[in-house]
Amino acid sequence: MNAGIFFTILGAAIATVLAGIGSAKGVGSAAQTSMGVLSENPSMFGKMLVLTLLPGTQGLYGFIVGFLILVNSGVLGGDIAALTDAQGYAYAGASLAIGFGGLFSGIAQGKAAVSGIAMTAKDEKNFSKGMVSVTLVEIYALLSFIVSLLVVLQITNFK
Repeated sequence: MNAGIFFTILGAAIATVLAGIGSAKGVGSAAQTSMGVLSENPSMFGKMLVLTLLPGTQGLYGFIVGFLILVNSGVLGGDIAALTDAQGYAYAGASLAIGFGGLFSGIAQGKAAVSGIAMTAKDEKNFSKGMVSVTLVEIYALLSFIVSLLVVLQITNFK
């Protein structure tokens, strides 16, 4: 296996695993808090579900970038023999934005979701305020995703 193939596969793994860890930690924290609220007031299920799911988007973004790396590079159904070392390094580099951006924003968004859930549990009128706060963290996950995506889509032009 040449270095290009290795770093391409490593890049797909970095994007998927790190963003997935951030989402798992964020959703896990929010789910724990939601379950406590739901044990007292099951009618709040819809609101709790929305706030719990939001930190899960980072994992989705990481998966999309990882999948695109594998497809664009030719690792999935293409000509991997044409993959250069420079392209492999570029795929690995492109994965870092969503990998680390997803990791840290997923954890931070989970913490914001926990607070939004607690605030909503005290007064359901605060749900929209909680949603806005949790969504603000999403902006940074989206920026990371966009940077990774734009780079991945241009790597086939690298030689």
